[in-house]
Amino acid sequence: MTEIQADSRQDHLRQLLERFPVFAELPGARLDALIAQAQWHHAPAGSVLFDAKQPCRGFPLLLAGSVRVTKTAPTGREILLYRVEPGQGCILSGSCLLGHSDYSATGIAEQDVVYLSIPPVLFQELMLQFEPFRRFVFGMYGERLAEMMELVEEVAFRRLDARLAQLLVLHGPVVQTTHQKLADELGSVREIVSRLLRSFEDRGWVKLERERVSLLDQKALAELAANRA
Repeated sequence: MTEIQADSRQDHLRQLLERFPVFAELPGARLDALIAQAQWHHAPAGSVLFDAKQPCRGFPLLLAGSVRVTKTAPTGREILLYRVEPGQGCILSGSCLLGHSDYSATGIAEQDVVYLSIPPVLFQELMLQFEPFRRFVFGMYGERLAEMMELVEEVAFRRLDARLAQLLVLHGPVVQTTHQKLADELGSVREIVSRLLRSFEDRGWVKLERERVSLLDQKALAELAANRA
C-alpha cells in the first residue's frame, strides 16, 4: 500500500468531488484543509487494507476499485459482511473512530484501489460541524444495517443450496471463481459448496471447470434460488 504524492490540488479536488459531491457544500477553506490533510493511497488487488484488532488510522473514501470486508471465525471460516465501492466510505472504520475501538473485521482490496483517508481528528470535526457529511455517513450506516439484516436472514433461515443457486444466477452465465471463494461468499466451507456444485452438475444445471462454473440451466437454478424454505 503506497501513499500517492499530490500531483496538483485541482486534480485531487476533481477526483474527490466526482465521487463524493457532498464535499461541494464544504466551505472553501475547509475543503482546502481536507485536501491538504487527507492522505491519498493506492493499493494493488489482494492488499490487506486493515485487519481485525488493528487500530483505525483514518476514514477511507473509495475513489476507484473495490474492497471486501470480511469476518473470520477462529476455525478459519470467513463470511462477507459487505463491499465498499467507489463513492462509498467504510462504515466499520467510521464505527471504530467514533467508538475509539480497534477493527473487528478485515478489509481486502478485490481490485487495485485508490482511496482518500481522512485523519481521525478531521473526521471527528466533519461529523460534528458539517451536517451534509454527517448525513452522508449515517445514510451509509442505514444502508449497511439493512444489508446486515438481509445477511442474517440468509444465513439463519435460507437453505445453502438455494443461496448458492442465487449467487450463481447473479454472476452467471459464466462464473470465474474458485469453490473456496464461493464458500467464503456464502459463509460456508469449501467441501460443502463443492458437494453442492457436483450435485448441480449431476442434474445438468452447471458445468464445472478449473476456477470456472458455466451455467447450463439458469431457469432450474433460479427456481431453486426462489425456494426460501
